[in-house]
Amino acid sequence: MTPEPAVPLWPAGSGVFGSWPTPDVAAGAVQGAGPIRHLFTTRAGGISAPPFDTLNLGGKVGDDPAAVAVNRQRLADRIELPVDALAWMDQVHGTTVTLAHPSATERSEACDGQVTTTAGVALAVLVADCVPMLAADPVNGVIAAVHAGRRGAADGIALRALDAMAAAGSRADQVHVLLGPAICGDCYEVPAAMRDEVEAALPGSASTTDRGTPGLDLRAGLARQLRDAGVDSVLVDERCTYSDLELFSHRRGAPTGRLAGVIWMSKRP
Repeated sequence: MTPEPAVPLWPAGSGVFGSWPTPDVAAGAVQGAGPIRHLFTTRAGGISAPPFDTLNLGGKVGDDPAAVAVNRQRLADRIELPVDALAWMDQVHGTTVTLAHPSATERSEACDGQVTTTAGVALAVLVADCVPMLAADPVNGVIAAVHAGRRGAADGIALRALDAMAAAGSRADQVHVLLGPAICGDCYEVPAAMRDEVEAALPGSASTTDRGTPGLDLRAGLARQLRDAGVDSVLVDERCTYSDLELFSHRRGAPTGRLAGVIWMSKRP
């Protein structure tokens, strides 16, 4: 696959999502500390034709299914796992979080979050403006991938994910969260009533766009909510899907493809 340029992904920090020497890493490169690994893909490296060019990983956006299959195989090759180790979701903008088992990786479940304690299962979340949330408890060996759109974020999908992780054996104070590329508060324009409604449910998410209009910054609201729930380590990949042409954005131009956030354990801690 063609090497992709180095870009700043997120602030330097400590723990699962911030322990490497520099925050300047190759876009789409596998990252992680110890047995927990993760990545966010970009548009580069696939075979899909416009407007899905080129590494579209979404199977329900109108792209050629054969191209999507090749792209998913390339993702599997990049993370050095079998393609059937990728656990995809049938994302419905809800708050259902399921437990992904190895036997479930060949089918998609109607949910917006998955949790696993099984090494070698790669949890994948697809986005093109919504927030991809990756979470890990490296002490107890629990990971999660979450799709947090406007509705799901306001309805509490992030807290549902923490609950599901707790049921699998994690503790909030041992969870690390990375909020991936999404549309930012400068670009996500919404009606004032919608902004106020989401802010009431997800405090900290209201914003003003760079045009001076009402907006939403879902990652800001989610980060505040997660910290209030006891998660001390919350990092944000500050890339904006709307303004960064290397990423897919439904709002910038639909139809379009989907990028993926992926998290997996190479072995149990």
